[in-house]
Amino acid sequence: MERDMANPVVVIGAGPVGQSAALLLARWGLDVTLLDQRPARDAVGSKAICQQRDVLDVWASVGAGAIADEGLTWTTARTYHRDRELFAWSFTDRGRSPLPPFVNISQSRTEEILDACVASADRVEVRWGHEVDRLAQDADGVTVTCANGAVLRTPYVIACTGARGGVVRDALGLEFPGETFEDQFLICDIKADLPGWEAERRFYFDPPWNPGRQVLIHPCPGSVFRIDWQVPPGFDLEAEEADGGLDRRIRQIVGDRPYEVVWRSVYRFHSRLVDRMRVGRVLLAGDCAHLVAPFGARGLNSGVPDAENAAWKIAFVARGWAPDTLLDTYHGERHAAARENLDVTGATMRFLVPQCEDERRVRAATLGAASADPAYGLRAVDSGRLAEPFWYVDSPLTTPAPDRPFGGRPAKGQAAAPVPGVILPDAPVAVSGRPDATRVRQLLRAGFTVLLADDAPHGYGDTWADALRDAARAATDAPVATLRIGDIDVDGALAAALAPRPGDAWIVRPDAHIAAVLPDADPDAVTRALRTALGQPTPAEVS
Repeated sequence: MERDMANPVVVIGAGPVGQSAALLLARWGLDVTLLDQRPARDAVGSKAICQQRDVLDVWASVGAGAIADEGLTWTTARTYHRDRELFAWSFTDRGRSPLPPFVNISQSRTEEILDACVASADRVEVRWGHEVDRLAQDADGVTVTCANGAVLRTPYVIACTGARGGVVRDALGLEFPGETFEDQFLICDIKADLPGWEAERRFYFDPPWNPGRQVLIHPCPGSVFRIDWQVPPGFDLEAEEADGGLDRRIRQIVGDRPYEVVWRSVYRFHSRLVDRMRVGRVLLAGDCAHLVAPFGARGLNSGVPDAENAAWKIAFVARGWAPDTLLDTYHGERHAAARENLDVTGATMRFLVPQCEDERRVRAATLGAASADPAYGLRAVDSGRLAEPFWYVDSPLTTPAPDRPFGGRPAKGQAAAPVPGVILPDAPVAVSGRPDATRVRQLLRAGFTVLLADDAPHGYGDTWADALRDAARAATDAPVATLRIGDIDVDGALAAALAPRPGDAWIVRPDAHIAAVLPDADPDAVTRALRTALGQPTPAEVS
């Protein structure tokens, strides 16, 4: 039974994670109030620039496909030691998505595009100049009090307040443990003509023009390049600019070409994670909940999946399609994803900035060996493992498949095999009556989807698909679509990605993660897997 949702869901923070959360909630038919303490949008710097394919997919689902269209697609990552290239690699795709593996686009432009989507969303109200200074919860909802005197009553809050979200964390009694790296990094966006660099990410260990430290170069739209230099403690940007040091530093990379500094800043990086990402009716998302070093682009590319996970679960609980305990799995799934990001980026930072003699010795030996063996370098040299969707293989919502086990963290640039918990590969499709849906991910966002093999298990024949469809509809009031893979797969890419066996049924969540792969599926198995994926007890558990 649908719950009382007379008051809008409140999203705190109008950065890209908060914007995404508001749009995703509205897409599920919920009213949203989006609060931000700033008086208006302040487009300061390019900030997060590197957006991953599956995040682009989420944004496309809320009308922000222009982010992928306008972003600069890059396909190759090159790694150098001093003046020698060690190795290069490109991304693989288990399916055949039309979306690029990564695009680079400034965060400020991403926010502009999302602002336009928010402005056209009837269910989202944006209130600037609303700094939240108090949260109070009871059994029925949350009271949000702002410094300007505004008081809002809401059934749920998604807090996307960014790294400086201490007021929210303090109000919820949360710790934010972790570490701050002492090494500094100078970031400059420069506009220059650098032929041959337009579609490549370049990482340099100990280059002659930054001896003993690292440099990362990313291409961006409009002939802009993001350059990150590791700089020594005590680095003074103003002094560097005043004595011409910044110009010399840039010219060591671009040569005598003309250039323009578009934006520059100096950062220290953090690795931090809250102990809980759900506190009652408040869910924390993005940098408010976790901070990671940027080598690997795992900040915003983790915050948007937080928002999607929170939005569909709040919607399902609000509509009475799932019990309140479904929200507990938000913490379980996204906290595990954050820990994975901390593990990955922590290892990268230790390789980039060794903290002891043993680590320095290991890194020197690894880089030396990589010069002679590129394949070894690809495996062993850590210049940043790029963002990828997390795998919910240990989630209580996932039904394991013993014959399709998870193979662990895939190799660099590879995608995990599609097994329970892993995100479903995208692929071209065609569906009668859905001219808007040209790829399988576009079919998944309205609810749960059951994908069926073309061949039924023994004993069912032509009645199999109908029996499973009826079972799925009886198992839940949530939207469930049942589709045969062969009926939608236009060129075999989806079947090639999934390798379905006769009698297989694939149950896919609204966030495109595979909840179950059921061999020789029968109606009871589909019912159990759907109830598991919704956090509902099975009849055996109830009895």
